[in-house]
This record gives sequence, C-alpha cells and structure tokens, in this order.
Amino acid sequence: MYISNRTLYTTGTLMMAFSTAALSNLMFPALALMASGGNMFLLTNLQLGILFGSHRSTVITLYNGSIGSSSALFLVIKLLHEAGKIPHPLPDGYTCGITCSKSKTLSLEQITAEGNNQPTTEEVKDIPVDQEKSLHECLKSRLFWWHLLWLSVMLLRHYLYIGTFNPMLQRLTDGDPSLVSRYTDAFAITQLCGVLCAPWNGLIFDRNKGKPSAEGESEQEADLRASVLSLFLTALQCVLFSVCACIPSLPLQYFTFVLEVINRSFLFGGNAAFINVAFPLCHFAKLYGLVLALSSVFSLLQYACFALVNGPLHGDPLYVNIGVTLLILLAFIHPLSVFLHCRSLASQRAISASS
Repeated sequence: MYISNRTLYTTGTLMMAFSTAALSNLMFPALALMASGGNMFLLTNLQLGILFGSHRSTVITLYNGSIGSSSALFLVIKLLHEAGKIPHPLPDGYTCGITCSKSKTLSLEQITAEGNNQPTTEEVKDIPVDQEKSLHECLKSRLFWWHLLWLSVMLLRHYLYIGTFNPMLQRLTDGDPSLVSRYTDAFAITQLCGVLCAPWNGLIFDRNKGKPSAEGESEQEADLRASVLSLFLTALQCVLFSVCACIPSLPLQYFTFVLEVINRSFLFGGNAAFINVAFPLCHFAKLYGLVLALSSVFSLLQYACFALVNGPLHGDPLYVNIGVTLLILLAFIHPLSVFLHCRSLASQRAISASS
C-alpha cells in the first residue's frame, strides 16, 4: 500500500516538475496522481487511530487537520514569488539550489521506550468490532446514504467558495491588487489553524469515553450517540460560513475565512471519525474511499454553478450562493437520523430488558 502511494505521488510530482508551457497538459494527470496518492496515504494513516483506544477519534481528526493545514504552503510560494525568489517565466540558465540538513533519527533505546507506551491488549479489545455486517449491508444502510449527503453538500460549498475566491476578492476590492494580496495572505494564514481546530471535533466524539453507559448499551451505540453533536455542529458551521460568504462585505471575509477553516477541519475529520464508529472496522478503508469518491462526483456540480455565474448571472454569484446555502440545510437530516437510530436502539433494549 505504501509503495503504491509513493509511486502515484512521486510520479505526479515529477510530471508537475517537468511540465512547461509547451507541455501544460501534463498538469492534469499530474494533479490526478497527486490527489490519488495523497488520499491513499491519508487513508493508510487514518487506520492507525484504532491503536489509540478511547482517543481514536481525536487522533483521526488530528491527522485530517494536519493534511488540511498543508494547503497553507501556497502562502510560502506566493511570498517567495513576490520577493523575486521564484521568477516567472523562468530566465534561461535559472537553477534552484537544495539545502541539506541532518535529519533527526531515533536511537534504539528511544524506539523501545516509545514502544512501551503502546495500547495494551485489553485496550485494543475495547475497540468495537462489528464483523456481522457485510459491506453490502453497510451500503444499504440509511446511515451510509445520509452521511454521504451530509458530506457531499458541504464539500460542494467549500469547492465552490475556493473556485470563486479570487473573482470574489476582485469584485469586493474593485480590483485593488494590494487589497487582494492582503486578503489572500489572510486566507492562507488561517489555513495553518486547521491542525488546531480538527482535534476539537475528535474530542466531541470521544467525550463519552470513561463515562458510565446505560445498562446494556454497547460502546458503538455510545459512540453513535456522541457523534450527533459533532454532525450537528458541523452542519451549523457550514450554514454560518455559507451565509457569511453570501454577504458582499469585504471586512466580513476575515470572519468567513475563520469559519471556512474550522468547518473544513470538522468536516473531513468528522467524516473519517463517523465511518470509524458507525461501521465495522474491516470495511473502514472501503467505505471511506467510496464516500470520498461519490462526494467528489457530486461536487462536479460546481462547474454547472460556475457556468451559471459566468453566463446568465453576469459574474454575480449571489443567487448561486443562496441556493447552495439552502441545499446545505439537507445536512441536518443526518444528525437527526443518527439520533432517531440511537433512540430506536434504546427502545429495543428497554423492551428486551422488560421481557
């Protein structure tokens, strides 16, 4: 798995490195390979969360937040370009040097010491493993399809915002380059905070750990009950973010940037954490990959939105933003569905206990 990840990602970066104005078409397969390799790398590492027992959701969301914060790298590239360190187009004979540094390696004693801190067998046994449900049964469940809708509508909102980000700034600043640059820098800086926001969602998932459960309540049922608050807050954040994005106020965009990074961290981290607690662990990788693939297909609607904005709406995305905001309201169905599912399980447990 790691070899295939590295092969895809390395091939994509090499194709990107060797792309030129004459070979610009290389960028399309390069980005596809980099995205595929990056997602597979993330998926492989997310499964390490099960080793952390009662803190697995926090670890999973922390991984997602770290990946999300990496997008702030474009700020570094932007600042280097503005400083003249990355000229464009590249002059003849231009070369870029490589600075080497000694990497930190762990001694055998350190590795052994850290190995002693791994979860015990008893902790691993506490992880809910539901081997009875097949993949087909998981795909037929209402939880899966409502979760897919929950992710898809909010992912579309984020992709649409990123796709219209620069035209939005150009319109609100009347094309002032200094203001556009200032707000772009502010947006990039907020992306660094993703790694700080994501673990809070994991803590919401894990908050029931260590607390006494109701009589007869399984750990998976307790985890599902704990996920309701996370799913609801994520949908609420996205509605607030989308409403702020609809308002044509330049100073308000600072607050919109903050809401965007918080909601994106909650969205991707909560997606992985929910799949981890709602379905058997043996299907985690398959379901996680399938949910991302199907939600990405749904996100292709952004191109229809772009065509609508650039065509009949003459560059004004207000009505499209309002429509997408109304679409996001469908995401509240998912936490309601999970809540009703947990209440149904509790009722069945009460009936069984009384009979």
